[in-house]
Amino acid sequence: MRRLSILCLSLVACAAPPRGPAATGRASVVPARGMSGASFGAGGGAGGGAQGAAKRTSAGVAETQANREQTADQQIVHALSRLSFGARPGDVERVRAMGVDVWIAQQLRPERIDDSPLEFFLTSNYQTLDKSPNELERRYPPPNQLANRLAGRGGNRATLSAADSAQLRAARQGVRVVATEVQSARVARAVLTERQTLEVMTDFWLNHFNVFDGKGQRARYMLADYENRVIRPNALGKFRTLLGTVAKSEAMLFYLDNWQSQADSSRPRLAQLPQRGGRGGRGGRGIGAGRGGRGQVQADQMQQIAQRLRRGLNENYGRELLELHTLGVDGGYTQDDVINVAQALTGWTFRGPQQGGGFQFQPLMHDAGEKLVLGKKLAKGRGIQDGEDVLDIVARHPATAKYIAFKLARRFVSDSPSPALVERAAATFTRTDGDIRETVRTIVTSPEFFSRAAWRSKVKSPFEVVASAARVLGAQPDPGPRMAGLVAFLGQPIYGHQAPNGWPETGDQWMNTGAILNRINFGMAMATGWTPGITPFGFRNADVLRAAPLEEQVDGVISAFLGGDASPETRAVLVSGENPFARNQPAGAAGQMIGAAPDPYMGPQRGSGRGGRGGRGGRGAALGPTPQLRGLPLVVGLALGSPEFQRR
Repeated sequence: MRRLSILCLSLVACAAPPRGPAATGRASVVPARGMSGASFGAGGGAGGGAQGAAKRTSAGVAETQANREQTADQQIVHALSRLSFGARPGDVERVRAMGVDVWIAQQLRPERIDDSPLEFFLTSNYQTLDKSPNELERRYPPPNQLANRLAGRGGNRATLSAADSAQLRAARQGVRVVATEVQSARVARAVLTERQTLEVMTDFWLNHFNVFDGKGQRARYMLADYENRVIRPNALGKFRTLLGTVAKSEAMLFYLDNWQSQADSSRPRLAQLPQRGGRGGRGGRGIGAGRGGRGQVQADQMQQIAQRLRRGLNENYGRELLELHTLGVDGGYTQDDVINVAQALTGWTFRGPQQGGGFQFQPLMHDAGEKLVLGKKLAKGRGIQDGEDVLDIVARHPATAKYIAFKLARRFVSDSPSPALVERAAATFTRTDGDIRETVRTIVTSPEFFSRAAWRSKVKSPFEVVASAARVLGAQPDPGPRMAGLVAFLGQPIYGHQAPNGWPETGDQWMNTGAILNRINFGMAMATGWTPGITPFGFRNADVLRAAPLEEQVDGVISAFLGGDASPETRAVLVSGENPFARNQPAGAAGQMIGAAPDPYMGPQRGSGRGGRGGRGGRGAALGPTPQLRGLPLVVGLALGSPEFQRR
């Protein structure tokens, strides 16, 4: 039985309820000798902003606490694990000093939190994040297009001059820089930002409105703009605003092919393609980018439009808008609704690089016929307002309120949130006209959020594992590709999910034998200092613990990394210096990161669904064998791979 329990522990107990407070009714704290029960050390921070924004009367605080099953210290650790990417050294003490409710209120107002250290880090280390897709594509043209242009009409690339070859190499390197920086900065923000809840919500919406960097080479130019100008600024705002900004983003228009979608040949168009040299018909003024639409810019754009007009209606975005972005698969829409939504969004496209890029409504592509969407009639002969009305309809639909409330409750509370919590959150969403901040507030201040059942009930995604490990170690982000590479090694390449449904949001999808072994070995790799900026001695009292007896080292690591709460089995592993699950693996598997499993979810194979929504496999190669660890680094590495750390 003991061997079985250790194996179940190593499997992160995916199918079992969490241990500790859920079973005992109180905190299962293992106090460190000479250290406070939940001490995380000094430095780093959850700070910033005015605490007075969320002051409550003592009676109100007492009433709130009475409805919560977790102890006061558990609430702090729990809130930091759900509303941030994990505690940095000093965060627990800081939140305890201000009160967990004040900290939550502060995090929900990120604009009031100073984040200048992160901004300095980003501007000092990255050169492409603030550039528009058009700027990036003009600066670093797609290598294949550039090669063809340099080769000329003959198309013989072997005759390129030395200068042309150098230009082509620079373009290839530039495209790699664009792709690498957006992934690296994503991890850096999660590790360093003081606006942690904003970053958690950015991660949530980037997954909800998933795009794929492998869609085509142009997709890579669009990702930084999508993350930094579309998603993050609206992550805690109004859902309708976020939805509309996504709908007009180059990244989403390109990913789901709406940029090419147009009225079928049997349907009327809002405007007709003007004859060469003519003044054009309705909508002609919108064709050119220059004054009056004249010149080469107009000619180039007319040629692009003529090429698109050979295509017909594309339903991809219309379908995913209903099924994944708003109503949900059970939201009550029909295939006719999908078609009518797609028709309403025809002409929503973007300009090419030569025309300056950016969203454009193109009348020549728009279906001008009458439409019926979810029982609402859209009159014929209209333009962009068709699409705007569709977004209004779906953003304020009751099914959308319930679907978004469910997904947020699943993210913050449980893989299977209670219907009562979902109903309350949906009511807030409806009452506030889709206010994301207030909907999140309803969830994260609820009794369900602070229940015993919620304690360590969520399995971390690979992104969360890497970010939380760096944070608990007090690490500085790596501006290079290594930390983003670790996320990919664990099975979640950033912007690497091919299907529009995003990465899994439940723990069972992340766990199989290969995934668990990778997480164990990841912990050991982090403890070696393999990644720049990371050391196993970055937590409070680490210097003292280096020379302490083993039992004190174990106590100190449990306190700093696991919130003072570890099972007897985990403690035994830390004392023994060996994880039995890794020991029982085939020769050569233990001690090194293995390639990502063929299943992109690293869990049970999901149905392919429409169009094969299987996602994309991991991009990582083997990390290689990790050096033998001894002493405190060994205890740290085992703690990072423990079931308690793998949960949040």
